[in-house]
Amino acid sequence: MNKKTKLSVALVAAVALISGSAVATSAHAATYKLYIGYQGPLTGDNKQTGLDEIAGVKYALSLYNAKHPGFQIGLKQIDDQGSGPGASVVAPGTAKDKSIVAIVGPAFSGASVASFPYYKAAGLPLVSPSATRVTLTDPSSPDFGGPVFHRLPSKDDKQGPALAAYAIKGVTSPAVYVVNDQSSYGVGLDGYVQSSLTKLGAKTVGKDSVDGTNATLDFSAVISKVKAGAANVVIYSGYYAQAATFVKQLRNAGYTGIFASGDGTYDPGFITGAGAAAEGARLTASSAVFQDAGAKISADFKKVTGADAGTYATEDFDAANIILTAISHGALTRAAIQKYINANTFKGLMGNTIKFDANGDTAGAGFINGFLVKGGVIISQGQIK
Repeated sequence: MNKKTKLSVALVAAVALISGSAVATSAHAATYKLYIGYQGPLTGDNKQTGLDEIAGVKYALSLYNAKHPGFQIGLKQIDDQGSGPGASVVAPGTAKDKSIVAIVGPAFSGASVASFPYYKAAGLPLVSPSATRVTLTDPSSPDFGGPVFHRLPSKDDKQGPALAAYAIKGVTSPAVYVVNDQSSYGVGLDGYVQSSLTKLGAKTVGKDSVDGTNATLDFSAVISKVKAGAANVVIYSGYYAQAATFVKQLRNAGYTGIFASGDGTYDPGFITGAGAAAEGARLTASSAVFQDAGAKISADFKKVTGADAGTYATEDFDAANIILTAISHGALTRAAIQKYINANTFKGLMGNTIKFDANGDTAGAGFINGFLVKGGVIISQGQIK
């Protein structure tokens, strides 16, 4: 999008959020010609990620609808709670809802895998802002989302090495303890972290796998092993709600070393949950900070959505605009939108070029940014890979 584009302050009417198998519809449904969906965690432990993400979609829709008063596009919210089981509940009904022509999402990798059978059968195009598991775009894997799945972020085979290097940066004789949350995302990222630590010559003093569905898990057994191994770096591969619990317990137990995690923890909800224990945490994500696009658009985003742009707002804004661009060029069916997305090149908010390859990855993507929690805020440290 051209930064000089006139920005609207009109907020598109959004549908009511519900949980369960149904997909909510707007009271003003008759005014909408088509709908796009957003799928992610809108309730549950990791809901803040979804709430931040959907705001980016709403903002993109507000700008589009202001320019196209005669052809308004609505939004349907699909709450999968960021889990495979949750996605299995909502995806069948979403696939059957013919008014939904494309989806921004799913947000999480496990939810993506669970949704694919329904969306592939229905030919429903997907543009994910944040699902990073490598196998989602691997044609040889049963997790493959093609031909309907597209994603904007770099894969975990890029993030894993970056996270490993960032976690141990500046640490003398790093002794690393790695933990994953047993999710499809966490296990995959952890594997790339571990192999990268070996290549970097860092000593891995222990590893664990914990139940990621329990945000209040007692980590005392893991922490005892962290201490026994004299670890000075802990890398957690999982999502922010449990990461917050883990780091709080670590700090309360006297651990003073580095705590690092990937994009699943890159969310203000991590700080809300962990409080002061989050201070100094090192995070990575293939995400650009929306505010870097300029003060004017950032202020307009807040005026339209009621909040500052949060994590993945940039990627959700771009994903929604890819779909809306297809619609504006006459692609009004699922099949036509899929064809348009595959055939064309798009410009992101930051001026980046977006072009999807045959498997759904963004051709040329590869940046990973580092972030540091400082003063209770997640601060970008710029590109680290």
